[in-house]
Amino acid sequence: MTPDEIAAVRGELEEFAAEVFEPFARDGQRWWGQVYLRGLLTDGKRKSVEPMAARLGADGNRQALAHFITTSPWDPSHVRAKLAWKMETAIRPTAAIFDDTGFLKDGTASACVSSQYTGTAGKVTNCQVGVSLHLASDHASAAVDWRLFLPETWDPASPKADSDKTARRSACGIPADVRHVEKWQLALDMLDETRSWGIEVPLAIADAGYGDCAAFRLGLNDRGLNYVVGISTTLSAHLGDAVPVTPAYQGNGRPPVAKYPDKPRSVKELVIAVGRKAARPVSWREGSRPGRGRLGLKRMYSRFVALRIRPAGREIRQATEGPELPECWLLAEWPTTEPEPVQFWLSDLPADFPLTTLVRLAKLRWRIEHDYREMKQALGLAHFEGRTWNGWHHHVTLVSAAHAFCTLQRLATSPKDTAPA
Repeated sequence: MTPDEIAAVRGELEEFAAEVFEPFARDGQRWWGQVYLRGLLTDGKRKSVEPMAARLGADGNRQALAHFITTSPWDPSHVRAKLAWKMETAIRPTAAIFDDTGFLKDGTASACVSSQYTGTAGKVTNCQVGVSLHLASDHASAAVDWRLFLPETWDPASPKADSDKTARRSACGIPADVRHVEKWQLALDMLDETRSWGIEVPLAIADAGYGDCAAFRLGLNDRGLNYVVGISTTLSAHLGDAVPVTPAYQGNGRPPVAKYPDKPRSVKELVIAVGRKAARPVSWREGSRPGRGRLGLKRMYSRFVALRIRPAGREIRQATEGPELPECWLLAEWPTTEPEPVQFWLSDLPADFPLTTLVRLAKLRWRIEHDYREMKQALGLAHFEGRTWNGWHHHVTLVSAAHAFCTLQRLATSPKDTAPA
């Protein structure tokens, strides 16, 4: 926003900040929280403390801003809870979306920085990785919880511990009880935390980095949450009409147990076996190009195959009572221009669930990509230059608040705007 645009919404921003920062113990924290928000919202190439302070004029006390974001003792989870309550009312979420994003780094001193894969760069590189939970509906979304992923090399209890990294834990302010936890488990932990705030959503959405993990899907089942998750082409399954068969007992040893007579096949093989003719056309939302949609934009369209299948694998078998594996939806996108399917999802939604709604939910993950893009390009999500654990969590929480304010402004002027990518 330009300084004039900030001035035009100054009253609304102060009201928003007063509500979201109500958990702060001191008035000074509330003041600098609101100033930091203005710094994030004001146009500028970098959104780290020093350039923001320079743009804030009389309120730009660099030392005070640095202290507030790095060392001031406020709990970001309290602010996130306030933010979640406010955005739940505004968004009316139909799903919680989980994902992670990379924070590229040049040095090695920042908390949890390591050589690791991130989709942000599309390769293994020196970075931090943050896992986030977003409340989402068709028309809006907001990041309401975060976790900084701690690689095994930073965990002194891990066999892969790096002595140089573990020695930096104290300087980075990483709590002694923080250990390496897989990203899918961090996602479940955030789900539990948001539920403890009273936030309930009926559905979880994630990409294949989470959907391929049977433990993640079982964790959602244990919490009574349906899911639509991306999966890789190699996940194995039986067709939904497959039936376990008990071999005839020969009278020697233990009686045989029922099992599926055929080996499971990859989901890609299952879809290709039914053929391209099984694909059905589905349109799920308006995109960004001019067209004939409700908002004057072109509708997103493709062809999809939907099959009932029974995912296989040791973890699923061990978690299942009886010989029959649970039945799920396999959804595959198979455009007319492609020789084979290009994307796959798994869902435990009911067997009579409409295909068009299933596709719309599978494709809803675009909202989290839209949020990351806005927070990184306009609000400085990846611009934090501090090195501490608390500083990182404070910064991403304030960026989430700035993004939420922008979302509320959009909804106030165009509540049905889908903010196409």
